[in-house]
Amino acid sequence: MTGSRKFKISDPVLLGCGRLADELGLDAYVVGGFVRDLMLGAEGKDIDVMVVGDPVNYSRKLAHALDGKNMVVFEKFRTAQMTVGEVKLEVVGARKEAYDPGSRKPLVESATVEEDLSRRDFTINAMAIGLNRSEKSKSKLGDLVDPFDGAEALRAGIIDTPLDPRETFSEDPLRILRAIRFSCRFGFLLAPRVKSAVEAMSERLSIVSQERITDEFMKMLSAARPSIGLKLMQDTGVMKIVFPEISDMPGVEQRQDHHHKDVFLHTLGVVDHLAEVSDNVWLLFAGLVHDIAKPYTKKFIEGIGWTFHGHDEVGARRMKKLFQRMRLPMDKLTYVEKLVRLHLRPMALAVEGVTDSAVRRLLFEAGDDFEDLMKLCRADITSKNKKLVTEYTRNYDLVEEKAKIVEEKDRVRNWKPPINGNEIMELFGLGAGKAVGILKKAVESAVLDGRIPNDHDAAVSYLRENAEKILAEN
Repeated sequence: MTGSRKFKISDPVLLGCGRLADELGLDAYVVGGFVRDLMLGAEGKDIDVMVVGDPVNYSRKLAHALDGKNMVVFEKFRTAQMTVGEVKLEVVGARKEAYDPGSRKPLVESATVEEDLSRRDFTINAMAIGLNRSEKSKSKLGDLVDPFDGAEALRAGIIDTPLDPRETFSEDPLRILRAIRFSCRFGFLLAPRVKSAVEAMSERLSIVSQERITDEFMKMLSAARPSIGLKLMQDTGVMKIVFPEISDMPGVEQRQDHHHKDVFLHTLGVVDHLAEVSDNVWLLFAGLVHDIAKPYTKKFIEGIGWTFHGHDEVGARRMKKLFQRMRLPMDKLTYVEKLVRLHLRPMALAVEGVTDSAVRRLLFEAGDDFEDLMKLCRADITSKNKKLVTEYTRNYDLVEEKAKIVEEKDRVRNWKPPINGNEIMELFGLGAGKAVGILKKAVESAVLDGRIPNDHDAAVSYLRENAEKILAEN
């Protein structure tokens, strides 16, 4: 389908691309996600321009014409990247690719516009709009080129592939995960043939680098309703490949009066609740993994039902290996560990009594992440029992109200003990070692429990009176 629909092109970057293409006698098109989003009513700042001809020479002249910055050229792949103002611009030559079955490195050859669009992942991304004004050009300004009915797929809400999906996924298996991610992002359905190919070929993801897989997964987790993608991953067998710990959750029962019966369905609810109140993907990730240890701590107690004692601590301890395996940024590890480890504490605190010392200790351990912890706790309420929801919500309100009072009075977030290790060593003539840590921890506990004021002299007096007893007990 070519030229059946016309778009008004007013973006100065696109007009500049078309103008240079006319001067050089090349056909130029804007392609891919920009076209898709334009048809959905949005105009992005990431632009892909395709030229039929030499893209490298064109890109160098374009950088000069548009004052492009930070240009990088990949001659082997016939692409170039640059920034023009706030726009990220990528220029590609119309191309077709061939893959060796055991490699992800393509052999690149020049091609027609239709051949180029056929190699793209999904029909909704396989559309182009002409940028030329020249009468000699096949690319007419504003004309839609849509050989695989991507516009109809957008209208119908379907994720389909230009070619046979098995061929599309074989060329780049990451497209298996991208199909699910786009389904999640737009709320579209997978075409039956695409879903069948995903199910049949999910094992092919094993040849894709972990970094690319994790990048796609985190993008999906950033969607408005991540549960759509997470459930589709589970249903198609992709979750078992990408995130086996989450794949193990379905069928793990909880007490029927608490949350959903199934831990996986409960987790989907938690993540969706978090997506409604935060765009912090690491908070959503913490929600995804907060019950990750339940399959490993599951125990049935007569008269009580299924229990998962210690799943918070066990889950937190599993995070480091998980981050390493998934190639997640290690600077986010402490944050996620903390939320997983503490996610039961506010409710336990509310049940046992919201005392100043308990709240003070929670604030100290949560630090600047206290608000995110409470968002996670509130999102963790997925029960359909309105009475329970009201009760849990009231309990969390009490904790937050008390925390506000304690914080204003004691300022304990990111608090440091009033005496440090060096002073303790000097005070008692100790060398560096376990005893110093024990005494420092004892001062910390005494202050947080309200037994001594947060004061240097009080800490010294406390240790002089109690150090021998503290060390003997430890």
